Amino acid sequence: MTENSDHLTKPNKRKRSCLIAIGVVLFLILLLFIIALILALTVFKTKQPRTQILSASVDGVAPRISFPAVQIELNITLDLMILVENRNHASFKHGTGKTFLLYQGNQVGDADLYPGFIPARGNSTLPCRLTLQADRLANNMSNLISDVLGGEFVLETRTRIPGRVTLLGFIKKHAVAVSECQLTIGFPDMTVKRQVCKSKAKL
Repeated sequence: MTENSDHLTKPNKRKRSCLIAIGVVLFLILLLFIIALILALTVFKTKQPRTQILSASVDGVAPRISFPAVQIELNITLDLMILVENRNHASFKHGTGKTFLLYQGNQVGDADLYPGFIPARGNSTLPCRLTLQADRLANNMSNLISDVLGGEFVLETRTRIPGRVTLLGFIKKHAVAVSECQLTIGFPDMTVKRQVCKSKAKL
């Protein structure tokens, strides 16, 4: 009777040990999942990449006004240095970006931005050269003449940089950094008198 009970007890002990081992493994998996979730919502939470214009300068020939019929000839190029700041604890790889030049809401020029890689908590500076295309100003020429005669005119830039943030080496999330700037150009010195920028991102 004692031998039979010993034979019955041993399988029960093995079964109990297996259940304990399975329980420990499940507990560890659950614990790792909770830790990963907390990190994803705090330290590794995806943050918006920021873009801003570090510097802006005007290159090229200043506008020339001719009389008696008022005409303006333009040959203006904007040299911009755009800073892209990656605030994430993860890398940000971006593709080819695009910057548009606008006057009173109408596109008058554009330029591509080179693709690149920004490490975690790092930043990168992208050069951008925008040439104002005078033929696109035909519909706004009267407004431009009025602005120039008033001593300044306002150009806008809109920059879009698509990319993706890579978390923990395998979790990838798309992000698009967007910035909009207003640049006030003085006349006749052709310098940037004021610039106001705002940035946002689409995650």
